[in-house]
Amino acid sequence: MSSFSFLYVFLCVFFVQFHHTLQSTPPILFSFGGTGADTGGYVPASGVYIGLPYGTTFFNKGTGRYSDGRLIIDFLCESLKVKYLSPFLEALAPDFRSGANFAITGAKTTMDIWAPFSLDVQVKQFLHFQLRSLQLLSEGHKGMTTETGFNNALYMIDIGQNDLLDALYLSNLTAPPVLKKIPAMLAEIKLAVQNLYKTGAKKFWILNTGPLGCVPRELARHPHNNTDLDRIGCYKVHNDVSMAFNKGLKALCEELRSTFIDTTIVYVDTYTIKFDLFARYKSYGFTKPHKACCGYGGEPNNYNKKATCGQPGYTMCANVSQYISWDGFHYSEAANRIIASQILSTKFSTPPITLDSFWKS
Repeated sequence: MSSFSFLYVFLCVFFVQFHHTLQSTPPILFSFGGTGADTGGYVPASGVYIGLPYGTTFFNKGTGRYSDGRLIIDFLCESLKVKYLSPFLEALAPDFRSGANFAITGAKTTMDIWAPFSLDVQVKQFLHFQLRSLQLLSEGHKGMTTETGFNNALYMIDIGQNDLLDALYLSNLTAPPVLKKIPAMLAEIKLAVQNLYKTGAKKFWILNTGPLGCVPRELARHPHNNTDLDRIGCYKVHNDVSMAFNKGLKALCEELRSTFIDTTIVYVDTYTIKFDLFARYKSYGFTKPHKACCGYGGEPNNYNKKATCGQPGYTMCANVSQYISWDGFHYSEAANRIIASQILSTKFSTPPITLDSFWKS
């Protein structure tokens, strides 16, 4: 074989192997946000044990998730064939090979005494995680995320609902004072993206907030007349402020794309997906969309803050797969499965990019 032929064969093999390496880069995710994305961080953060009946559908034990089973992010991990994300604060046998979860139940965009793990704090925790990982890697430790891994990772942000609900309570369920606070909430999300970008993050999935006026807890906690509800029985004011926040969030994503032209920023419209669950619940196999499976009080919402799911006196439905709401505020695994499937379809994503394409050459 001539030297030219040998060089040609060598280069062909090299580029095939290099291309395969690019395609087989394992997915890594970092998650930031509140309850909907918390895979167990609230337990070590607060010391509050979240046991059965939470986790009863899939895990058969409490995992710190506020659901009967898997969350949306769990189904997204399954679609990528990676392990569920370990909470950053988990000290005992965490597995960070697929990334880490910084989301904490109750978190808001801004910090207060009741929600200390704000989005800003979560980003600072990530910065510590990144620095420590690279330090350990330089010292010869195995299984740490590399600099390339951090740069190729997907950064998911799902936050805002707690800010909106707290603002609604303070405003006595009137929208104008809440609408005035939305720009400050969006500014915190913008700052989080900017700070993550400085570390090398180039891929973002940003989820909007769902229809807060449809969940049983809100309907049970606030006396209302039919004029307070929309055509499918949800609180108008809750959903109005949710849509206003989402409109601003979508505009922010467009602004960030034009500012950071070397990034991919996907805006995910979970509001439309979740609203459709409540609006056309029968077509999805659900019954009584505004009633919690696990709670206290019976009809119409089965929610009472004095005897919530797991507390003395609570009751549980016979078939949780027929319920959108697990405990009056958090979604059931059955609902989360459908929501995740719709997200993965890309029909509700702007731009419509598939999740697995972030790790393909």
